[in-house]
Amino acid sequence: MIGRLSAVVLDCPDPAALAAFYAELVGGTVEVEDETWVELNREDGPALSFQLAPGHRAPEWPDPERPQQFHTDIAVPRPEMDDAEKKVLALGATLLEGDLEGTRNWRVYADPAGHPFCLCAC
Repeated sequence: MIGRLSAVVLDCPDPAALAAFYAELVGGTVEVEDETWVELNREDGPALSFQLAPGHRAPEWPDPERPQQFHTDIAVPRPEMDDAEKKVLALGATLLEGDLEGTRNWRVYADPAGHPFCLCAC
């Protein structure tokens, strides 16, 4: 092993707003360095960092002309999936693809800046 994953950085148009969204989604403490860099520090995993990207172009699901580039998977207990969906939608997420009437274990969303993420049943 060379090192350990310390952070995942997301480019976005509003770092503070996106950090607040993810703080509600996965927990953690938001630390604003300045308007160009905000960190979400978490005790149980790598930090999420948010970097100002002027002219940010959000991915378009599932358009190959504007690919997702990466996505995050958020584990949610299966019985809590519907409640978790209501919460992420209330926070500003957009449903991109459901779980196909329960035939698969994940649902795909976009965060407020357009980055895809999945709620995955565990």
